[in-house]
Amino acid sequence: MLRYFPLMFKNSLRNRRRSILTIASIAFSLCLLGLLFALYRAMFLAPPAPGQELRLVVRNKVSLTQSMPASYEARIRQIPGVKEASPWQWFGGTYKDNRDSKNFFARFGVEPKKFFGVHPEITIDPEVKRKFETDRRAAIATKDLAEKHNWKTGERINLVGDIFPTNLELTLAGTFEATDASETLYFNWDYVREGISAGRKDQMGAWQVLADSADSVPRISKEIDAMFDNSPAQTKAESEQAFALSFVSFLGNVKVFLMSIVGAVTFTILLVSGNTMAMSVRERIREVGILKTLGYTPSAILTIILGEAAVISAIGGAIGIVMAQGLTAIVRQGPAFIQGMKTLSITPEVAVLSLGIAVAIGLISSIVPAWGASRTPILEALKNAG
Repeated sequence: MLRYFPLMFKNSLRNRRRSILTIASIAFSLCLLGLLFALYRAMFLAPPAPGQELRLVVRNKVSLTQSMPASYEARIRQIPGVKEASPWQWFGGTYKDNRDSKNFFARFGVEPKKFFGVHPEITIDPEVKRKFETDRRAAIATKDLAEKHNWKTGERINLVGDIFPTNLELTLAGTFEATDASETLYFNWDYVREGISAGRKDQMGAWQVLADSADSVPRISKEIDAMFDNSPAQTKAESEQAFALSFVSFLGNVKVFLMSIVGAVTFTILLVSGNTMAMSVRERIREVGILKTLGYTPSAILTIILGEAAVISAIGGAIGIVMAQGLTAIVRQGPAFIQGMKTLSITPEVAVLSLGIAVAIGLISSIVPAWGASRTPILEALKNAG
């Protein structure tokens, strides 16, 4: 087959305008296909970030907006395998002007010492950590959030409450880096509690729980839910990765949606490639007859035509993969509630899968015209060519 490759490559580009248009259509289709595969992998197949595999999130079974008694924390800590439990309360509120999307970022109230116990992988300056633990008005932000707003240490950050009727006057103690957090601000929950009613002080939105091992996570999850099964506020405990994916479910069955688009794109590429090869073969019936008179066997002709389709598809697929890698770089710059989106890229396995699909589609789309041409008798081929 390799000895026919120069002929395959030359024939695949003989009609340059049609070949370029075909390659372009395949490239754009494969770009979308590669991006969809990368999204699927990031959301459903990517391994958890370091430390994330040990954490669970405990929230109200009914809804994340429903609170639970703060007394649950002490009972959660009693479960074997639980190393630490930290309150984790979404504050919401308004920073400057909500009409500017730049001002939207995650804002959580936590108990500093417990928070660091649940997140041992966090990289933070010891002095910043000490300030956050000792100053009730101190806050820490992820490095990317501070850079986005040009915050410096000592920056005054004012949040106007909405979910909680209290305004916060925070001081940035410094920044930190973590593999599972981006564009997030943390502050002392005790500071928030000072400004809310007594009834709400004893309520909590969620807890982050650190397990002693990844194997313990499923068991701890079941035991927490069983413990509060007969309580007025039942719980839903799940791994941190599953918790993040639960937001995706609000959009519907995302897996089916992505696979439907993949199917539509694949079918489109098949039609484009099939039409191109059919036109190419019809124009070269006489050439096929001449090749046979020169001693080329039907199998050799079949191989050459199929190879031409594979070359065109491979070139288009390779260009499409490069384009998809560029798109993933753009997506990575935006805010993401699923941490896997911050590392979105065309991995080697995604690239190989996309390129393999492109070549396979090229071969499938050309098999019928190639088979017909290879079986056409010499006299008939020369006669039909006129």
